[in-house]
Amino acid sequence: MMRDTVNDLVAFLTVARERSFTKAAAQLGTSQPALSRTLRRLEEQLGVQLLTRSTRSVSPTEAGERLLGSIGPHFEGIEAGLADLSELSGKPAGTLRITSVEHASATILVPAVSNLMLNYPEIAVEINNNYGLIDIVEQRYDAGIRLGEQVAKDMIGVRIGPDFRQAVVGSPAYFKRRPRPVTPHDLTVHIGINLRLPTSGSLWSWPFEKGGREVRVRADGHMVCNTVPMMLDFALAGVGLAHLPEDVVQQQVHDGRLIRVLEDWCPVVTGYHLYYPSRRQPKPAFKLLLELLRANV
Repeated sequence: MMRDTVNDLVAFLTVARERSFTKAAAQLGTSQPALSRTLRRLEEQLGVQLLTRSTRSVSPTEAGERLLGSIGPHFEGIEAGLADLSELSGKPAGTLRITSVEHASATILVPAVSNLMLNYPEIAVEINNNYGLIDIVEQRYDAGIRLGEQVAKDMIGVRIGPDFRQAVVGSPAYFKRRPRPVTPHDLTVHIGINLRLPTSGSLWSWPFEKGGREVRVRADGHMVCNTVPMMLDFALAGVGLAHLPEDVVQQQVHDGRLIRVLEDWCPVVTGYHLYYPSRRQPKPAFKLLLELLRANV
């Protein structure tokens, strides 16, 4: 009886965290109808409704949230304890889930993760690039990577990359049609290739600084992207100006395919930090990745 209850609780935790029977069934290696029957049985046994179901979503009820909050940490502790045993076998294993942003992934995370997986083939890694500010605890990520200034106060933040500069660039063809801006205020007559922020839904404001004076400008334009490579491609095509990390456009500027402007206004940006919950015991695989990331600073 106890074993069946534990299995049912694992099923509930998976559905509650994924907010989806489809995703949960795939994780558990079962069918959606079988998983639904399991949850119904658990609800009947406990005498309360744990999940609110609709044709499009699944979410915990108040009782479900209470159960999730009370048993979730215990199951996480069990998972961490089992993962710790992998250190004794000399073969660290398990899955790491990390939310990052493209630039950090390409320049810092991919080299470190590649090193990790080549040396420890039992470790699996899932990387999700997202510019939103994600609750990594709620969404079951082991860690996140963002700029240092974006790391929440209740998280442990570890610097994994140097400070860097941004650059405003446009193609020679674009500047044949429009004058080069001298100050950020000149951007009001230019077309900006913008980035949509998923958390707020607004467009990212371009930061500038000179002589202690800070300015943020939201360049006008009809082009909005959500990836750095796409923004770079549109800048190369002459569609408008892009505000990108300096190293991303360095080669194109050197080749003359892009022209850099407002260089004296582009500030140094706080380097990337890896952050994770202070109350969660890191997995052995996570500790190995953290060592690789810190070694590059």
